[in-house]
Amino acid sequence: MWRTCMPNIIEVEKQNINQINMKKEIIISAILLLVMTGCGGNRQFGNENDTFITVDIRASYPQKELILQDFMDVEYIALETSDEFLCQGIVLDIGKDIILVKNNIFDGDIFIFTRNGKGLRKINRKGQSGEEYINIQGITLDEDVGEMFVNDNSAKKIMVYDLYGRFQRRMQNDGEFVYNNICSFDSINLIGDDMPIRIGPDGGGFGNSPFVVISKQDGRSVHNIQIPFEKKKSPIVIQRDGNNTRISFHPHISIIPYRDTWILTATSSDTVFRFFPDFSMIPFIVRTPSIQSMDPEVFLFPKMLTDRYYFMETLKNENEFPKTDLMYDRQERAIYEYSLYNDDYSSKRRVKTSWGAKNDGSIYWQKIEAYELVESYKKGELKGRLKEIAAGLDEEDNPVIMLVKNRK
Repeated sequence: MWRTCMPNIIEVEKQNINQINMKKEIIISAILLLVMTGCGGNRQFGNENDTFITVDIRASYPQKELILQDFMDVEYIALETSDEFLCQGIVLDIGKDIILVKNNIFDGDIFIFTRNGKGLRKINRKGQSGEEYINIQGITLDEDVGEMFVNDNSAKKIMVYDLYGRFQRRMQNDGEFVYNNICSFDSINLIGDDMPIRIGPDGGGFGNSPFVVISKQDGRSVHNIQIPFEKKKSPIVIQRDGNNTRISFHPHISIIPYRDTWILTATSSDTVFRFFPDFSMIPFIVRTPSIQSMDPEVFLFPKMLTDRYYFMETLKNENEFPKTDLMYDRQERAIYEYSLYNDDYSSKRRVKTSWGAKNDGSIYWQKIEAYELVESYKKGELKGRLKEIAAGLDEEDNPVIMLVKNRK
């Protein structure tokens, strides 16, 4: 039995009659999608849960400058540097007590630091045996049970270890899924998305189910998530010059944790969905015009989602993928092109948002190279906590990790 829930629709751009009529058609389609997917019986309506916004990606929006510290809490963690703990600072996951870090190179090293940056141990289980991984696409931490899930997408498997690197179990990917990202869905399940580098006549992927909920115990598929769309559309540019072929690609799907739910983006769909723990979903963002009608396509990706602002990015399906930064202000109910700055620098220093949400509640992370901080410190460009950290750094030290959270 279907359950309907009528959303409080926010129109954020009105330019002419034709555009408004087009939006009405898209909104009607989104309502039908909402009816099809259901709303879940355990949520209250009339709040932000059942609200979605529409974004016209062709429109020109006013400019707005924002200071990160005006609406977010910012934390800096200097990773301990030693012969054993020398790393490139690629953050894999962050828990209440530890941080998991790897290098850019495929050396198999996993570094475990405390939340204040002290090195605890280094693990390496790279190899060809049944208890080892070939590659680390990503790691999801389950701190409650002391396990980490290593996504070895090159071998279509997830390797599970304890926090000392002891092998627990191997989970072979269910069906043909090759996971780009995996996140902790709940205490017994993960949520994953299909690898975006599947290049073929239809743009790759596996039809209308690019996302799946899988068991933490054995990797079996618990729930395939259907995303309605007409034809596969992926950010892939193929350039041919004689016998040479150059292929450029960009992820065509993403999972962003958001307030105990997940924001699911598939570039073939005109709707970005919010997915709930009861397996229901509702529209979160509806784009116009339809991606199916564009050539070249302009894709829309949510990035950093805060209590007040939804940061987004458009990406044109051309060489180098030209981008535009957009931001929806929930308080003003308006869309802007934005510039975001870090106030811990005396000169304007841009913050480039991403979808780096972690288990500790951080919605964004960024590494800052030690040599850059040393140089900025010598020039007198730093303030506050960042200045204190930089004063004790050497140019060859490990990077400093910046974590961004919603203000308490």
